[in-house]
Amino acid sequence: MASKRVAILVPMQIEFDPIITKLDLQLVDDTYVGTYRGIELVTFLTNIGMLEARKAAERAVGLDVDLVMVVGICGGLDPDREIGTVIRPLVVADRDRGTQYRPVWAEGVSANGTLSSSNEFVTDPEATEALRRAGVIAVDMETAAVANVCEAAGVPWSVHRSISDRASDGLVDNDIWAFTQPDGSADPDALAKYLRADPRRAVALAQVARDTEIAANAAADDAIALLRSLA
Repeated sequence: MASKRVAILVPMQIEFDPIITKLDLQLVDDTYVGTYRGIELVTFLTNIGMLEARKAAERAVGLDVDLVMVVGICGGLDPDREIGTVIRPLVVADRDRGTQYRPVWAEGVSANGTLSSSNEFVTDPEATEALRRAGVIAVDMETAAVANVCEAAGVPWSVHRSISDRASDGLVDNDIWAFTQPDGSADPDALAKYLRADPRRAVALAQVARDTEIAANAAADDAIALLRSLA
């Protein structure tokens, strides 16, 4: 894989920071670039959602890359999987299109279960339980869109997601989603209003932030492990 090019797509800024730091990437125009053991890296923030992920993937495959990596957090549906657990799905499903895709895994990696992607932010207990019963281990809002573009272009792709929250914990809800901006940051005015309504919410938000940081670092480490094996 030496002297080849890999694109790393990251939806949110909090997921992006560990990648930048751990790989010592440098900003050139609107793209972070660098090299890792002879592999040329092009890395950029996609923002949240299937449409934005699709645009980022189209940009990535247009750069003549040999592999596209999706790196970030996900919502876990299994209450027994700890925060920071890296998932290795056998299948990535697009709930919006009804399609399925299979990521590239390094030799010896045991993959299982389904990662389900959609623009729908799922918090309803019945809906999440139905997904879990169908074999879904985690959910996100970008990976299947990237997979669709990559497979159409004949470019291999991989996914590196780590659990930042679990449906059973009830920490991330529609109210939090409502003040989340495209890059994953919080809208300041909406956040202030949210906390004024119940200052005790600050405790839960602090836990969400800690868990997200743990998961973002774990996902970055998993992506780097694949780069290491490719090098």
